Amino acid sequence: MPLRTLTDPHVLPALDPAYIRPRPGEGLGPVEPAPRILLLYGSLRERSFSRLAVEEAARLLHLFGAETRIFDPSTLPLPDQVAGDDHPAVHELRELSMWSEGQVWCSPERHGQITGIMKAQIDHLPLEMRGMRPTQGRTLAVMQVSGGSQSFNAVNTLRLLGRWMRMFTIPNQSSVAMAYKEFDEAGRMKPSGYYDRIVDVMEELVRFTVLMRPHAVQLVDRYSERKQAGVPVDAATDLSSIAVARAR
Repeated sequence: MPLRTLTDPHVLPALDPAYIRPRPGEGLGPVEPAPRILLLYGSLRERSFSRLAVEEAARLLHLFGAETRIFDPSTLPLPDQVAGDDHPAVHELRELSMWSEGQVWCSPERHGQITGIMKAQIDHLPLEMRGMRPTQGRTLAVMQVSGGSQSFNAVNTLRLLGRWMRMFTIPNQSSVAMAYKEFDEAGRMKPSGYYDRIVDVMEELVRFTVLMRPHAVQLVDRYSERKQAGVPVDAATDLSSIAVARAR
């Protein structure tokens, strides 16, 4: 299965526990069962900084009470390379997206944009699949790593793609400049403002995911889709109709 195994999930050497809220979503909505978060990264290098950043994010999400899965894109074919997208890695990616309530996308910036590896993963996620929508209504956090000075080209593109995929992209984001300086030999992120921002982003992702849980279905309930499916609104059970009637 194309999943990364997260090493040392409970070891967070760059984190100061004195300032951590272990359950940032408490009071905003139901925190159980654990929020389900899928993480995608955009590089196949052996020492991939986007993967290392995603792994740090996953450890933080574990701390904040979430369940995580990291997709490994190393066996993923190009879009349209396999007839009918009938490939185990494609099936796995789509199933993981269906499983998720929220996602984290992290891409290196290459030539001022996200990488082809990152885009290929998103391109394999259809807006609609057998009556189901693998991305619609999920929360999304976007991150990027750069080899040079700080930039926001990749996260801006990821935001655009998240909107296109009908996801709720959280306000905060992470951009790690000169990423090769930010990780030690073991691949762990050093204490820094860049690391602190990733903590902020993961806290916020958990909060928004929990906040939206009770409303996720209603927020993506669309007139055009009800009409296409031939499902009329039952005024006796529709909450919005009941609220309007009471207001009158």
